[in-house]
Amino acid sequence: MSEFEALNPKIERNQLPCNLRILVVCSGNRGEASPFIREQADQLVKAGCVVEFFLIKGKGWMGYLKNRRALIKKIQEFEPDIVHAHSGMSALLAGTQRMVPVVATFHGSDVYVPKLRAFTRIAVRLSKAQVTVSAEMKQILGNDSIHVIPCAVDTSLFYPTDQLEARLQLGWSIDDRYILFSSAFDNPVKNASLAREAVDALKDPKVHLVELKGRSRKEVAQMMNACDVALMTSFNEGSSQFLKEAMACDTTVVSTRVGIVANVKSDLPGLFLVDYKSTEVAEALRKAIDFSLSKSRTNGPAFIMEGGLTPESVTEKLLFLFRSLRRNG
Repeated sequence: MSEFEALNPKIERNQLPCNLRILVVCSGNRGEASPFIREQADQLVKAGCVVEFFLIKGKGWMGYLKNRRALIKKIQEFEPDIVHAHSGMSALLAGTQRMVPVVATFHGSDVYVPKLRAFTRIAVRLSKAQVTVSAEMKQILGNDSIHVIPCAVDTSLFYPTDQLEARLQLGWSIDDRYILFSSAFDNPVKNASLAREAVDALKDPKVHLVELKGRSRKEVAQMMNACDVALMTSFNEGSSQFLKEAMACDTTVVSTRVGIVANVKSDLPGLFLVDYKSTEVAEALRKAIDFSLSKSRTNGPAFIMEGGLTPESVTEKLLFLFRSLRRNG
């Protein structure tokens, strides 16, 4: 029984609503919603909901608030039951209207970065319900009423495939070792300098640190199956889609204690947790490469299934929350 089922033992999937109208509010500065937001919305549509997006164009709190008139017009036209705002700034904007209940989901930097956290605390007060993607984020905000619902892993895309075939598709060498870094090297929160120092310490020209940048979702899944190790050295994370997707692909993982693995026991097969020391990360990478070469199975796919991180499980939790808000006005 999952933690959610234990807290809500009477709920059944066929009891959940399939006629909710949900307006998703999120940043649109890249021209579209982030993949994990889009995938979550797609699952709600599959469950029978009507979902539309309001994409915010602008930066900073003034840039966001300039979208208020357009947001109100969208709400009046679409007539949603729920406004689901992703990130503290989006929730701050959504909370300035009082026509429709707002569910605010916080994903990471909006809680961990002090300057952004101030706006998030205002968004908490303006929203009807709040969601964080990790228990640590809930603890930082210090609000017991906040729900913890991590974003799901798209298990129709992220699942174990043949490593050799994945490497051939990407044009990677069969004989070299590949360590997949969690993000772009120029993202300061991801701490690429520690990753580089650790890989350099291996002193092996056949070991390559691969930047994850500018790839399609399909390519990301291929890279996770093709690499020997998925590496995360971040200073902080929400729940970390990278970690969850790598685990779903049965990929060996080396990570600092952030995101979904912050409170996980380090004795899980194929999961190596480290502190912020290059020597420790390098040693973990050696062990992780050996583990990967042994063709041993990780506990990653089971961790995703049993941890309630499948699309079906997360959608069920969200629908339960949305329904309760509609019922209570």
